[in-house]
Amino acid sequence: MSVLNLTDQPISAHEADVLVLASAPSADGADLAAGYDLPAEAASHLSGVLAALEAKGKVDEVITLALVPGIAARKVILSGIAPKKGAAEPTADSIRLAAGAGLRAAGKAGRVVLAFPAAGEDLLIASAEGAALGAYAFTTHKSVKDAAAQPAPSGPQSAVEAIHLHVADAKDAAAQAALARAAAVADATAYARDLVNTPPNLLYPQTFAESVQEHIAAAGLPIEVIVHDEQQLTEMGCGGIIGVGQGSSRPPRIVELHYAPSDATGRIAFVGKGITFDTGGVCIKPSASMLTMKCDMAGAAAVAGAVIAAAQRGLPAAVSGYLCLAENMPGGNAQRPSDIVTMRSGTTVEIIDTDAEGRMVLADGISLAAESGADAIVDVATLTGACMIALGMRVAGVMSNDDGFRERVLAAAGSAGEPMWPLPLPEDLRNKLDSGVADLQHKGDQYGGALTAGLFLREFAQDAEGTAIPWAHLDIAGPAYLTEPPFGHVVKGGTGFAVATLVDLAAGWGEQ
Repeated sequence: MSVLNLTDQPISAHEADVLVLASAPSADGADLAAGYDLPAEAASHLSGVLAALEAKGKVDEVITLALVPGIAARKVILSGIAPKKGAAEPTADSIRLAAGAGLRAAGKAGRVVLAFPAAGEDLLIASAEGAALGAYAFTTHKSVKDAAAQPAPSGPQSAVEAIHLHVADAKDAAAQAALARAAAVADATAYARDLVNTPPNLLYPQTFAESVQEHIAAAGLPIEVIVHDEQQLTEMGCGGIIGVGQGSSRPPRIVELHYAPSDATGRIAFVGKGITFDTGGVCIKPSASMLTMKCDMAGAAAVAGAVIAAAQRGLPAAVSGYLCLAENMPGGNAQRPSDIVTMRSGTTVEIIDTDAEGRMVLADGISLAAESGADAIVDVATLTGACMIALGMRVAGVMSNDDGFRERVLAAAGSAGEPMWPLPLPEDLRNKLDSGVADLQHKGDQYGGALTAGLFLREFAQDAEGTAIPWAHLDIAGPAYLTEPPFGHVVKGGTGFAVATLVDLAAGWGEQ
């Protein structure tokens, strides 16, 4: 990732490759955002360009100029920061998106200076997160002309070497702390993106587990890592994940991550779906539907990133992650419709559709999280096409067995700038999961598919006495992977969606 720094050098004097400034709506269209102390010739030139181009100052409206008079930077990028309808001033969300759009437009650059309105910690954090993630690039498998001179990249990549955020006082302790918070989330989100973007011939359950172990060890983070292999999972009675993974030559894993400060104020657990490639099993997908199925582990990637960021930031709450990793293949030993498996909880489940495998691996992970004594559980998964049909490609669905907990999750998502929408768990759909031969069947009919998936998972969010544990299910099938044109700080491919929400939720955990 790009190195993030603070600078208080006069804006016009920065000898950077690129200077990114903000444009905002005005009575005549758009003008430079308020607060810039630019030389008169520079301000006049930039205002004239905005007027000539009939700019509106909207987010994702980006204008690139070279050799602006009175400014030392080689290029100037104007990025619109107009807030959403109903907001009088730019919000953290619009600042985050605009910073990302500006850095995407910067392309490959050595040094970029971002000078955005940042009156307050939230706006500075949003600027830093947006800039870092807008500069993200996945180049691990790109050929280079001189491989000897350019060693193989390690860790998240960036098109920009260093990003300097302009502030009033670069030595201000609060600004430095805000930058560190932003860097932790941005780095963790970039790592989650890297995991999603890695091809499935290289990322499978074992190598996923190894990557997380190596990443945590390299960072020296206080996270306990426990890897359960297929033999251990069988002994543990995790029939859901064993059944899904039995058709692949690459057996499943569950990875536990535990960050536990000595004086923890509470404990929250995250469970991530980690299907490293999903063919659908014997209920095989159409070929076109498999093109993005390397992203079916985006939930586990988000959970790994969130626990890493929680430890990096030294959050006061204990945070656990359960990465439920399997490859869903139609091999000779693959699971069949009408099979019955026994889950970690002891519940027997009749298999209806082998392409509804995500809920099976999650159920075992949720049971493990419930056994750990966590105060609450959140599972994250690219779970259903039904949720994509309902909410589109940019919004995740949120279901919960606890109204108050659902509102906390939605508040964290709003703060993180990750769009989510509440969905119900209608009791009248519960009978669609009744089985004539087992305790449950794992899928209903074609109606309300996202909701019946949530109802199935709810069955496992309880303690040994059957008492419900506060639980939320995030269906991120749409926003986890971008195939459309990039926007804001969101680039094509893996997006790292939900990392920021989980970190924000964990940051406030234990607080009354």
